[in-house]
Amino acid sequence: MPVLFCFGLGFTAQALATRLAAEGWGIIGTCRSPEKAADLAGRGWDLHVFDGSGPLADASVLAPATHILISVPPDAEDDAVLRLHGADLASLPHLKWLGYLSTTGVYGDSKGGWVDETTPLRPTQARSIRRAAAEAAWLKLAEQGVPVQAFRLAGIYGPGRNQLEGVKRGTAHRIVKPGQVFCRIHVADIASVLQASMAKPDPGAVYNVADDEPAPPQEVVAFAAGLLGLPLPPEVPFDAAQLTPMAASFYGDNRRVRNDRIKSELGVMLRYPTYREGLKALLATTTG
Repeated sequence: MPVLFCFGLGFTAQALATRLAAEGWGIIGTCRSPEKAADLAGRGWDLHVFDGSGPLADASVLAPATHILISVPPDAEDDAVLRLHGADLASLPHLKWLGYLSTTGVYGDSKGGWVDETTPLRPTQARSIRRAAAEAAWLKLAEQGVPVQAFRLAGIYGPGRNQLEGVKRGTAHRIVKPGQVFCRIHVADIASVLQASMAKPDPGAVYNVADDEPAPPQEVVAFAAGLLGLPLPPEVPFDAAQLTPMAASFYGDNRRVRNDRIKSELGVMLRYPTYREGLKALLATTTG
């Protein structure tokens, strides 16, 4: 039986694990707290606590893994999973695939231009600089025979995490920064990309995971409001928007991300090629 071990059973990892569990896979994974682990244990998964401050209580729980997903961001020092369990993972006897979830933030700011997997990395945000370093460290394991692939994810949305929710709550704003676009990807399409890679491992490969249409954020909010039949949220110039430092930092980079490789090399056909299909499906799920 194939077994997926997820370091960090968060939003994206849960989407993949749920799909694989339905196909008969064993699921083992980690959460940052015992409370979160208890919540997910009801799904029949084998849960363990890992918060990066120390290794797993028993590293032998890694032994059954045929596939590993790393969905834990690096900390201020480096990548905790690699630091604490890199040697354990490299010695797993049945390992066929290891996926590292990175971010398109590693490209930095291309002034709205297109980037692909061959574009030099020039991260500008501190979190993206850490991520680029962690990604490079993981990919070095591929040179040692560990089947590592990296996936640079665009902005993730899906059930409970999308612009429909903000519009319904009345907290959404159409923040306008001329020329600004964001790339995004539905969590179900991420799971499809990861599954396709599992079926066709290519150690050392890097894949951009984004949909087909980078779009201004205010257009996505307006589309969500239209679907809901609610008034357009107010339009606010970026310079006047009272954003948190974290939210404002996302506007510091402006790029369009090509996704050709997941199609040509993995044969992926996106179920939600733009935010329009994604938001329509999410609305149908919540109202149906």
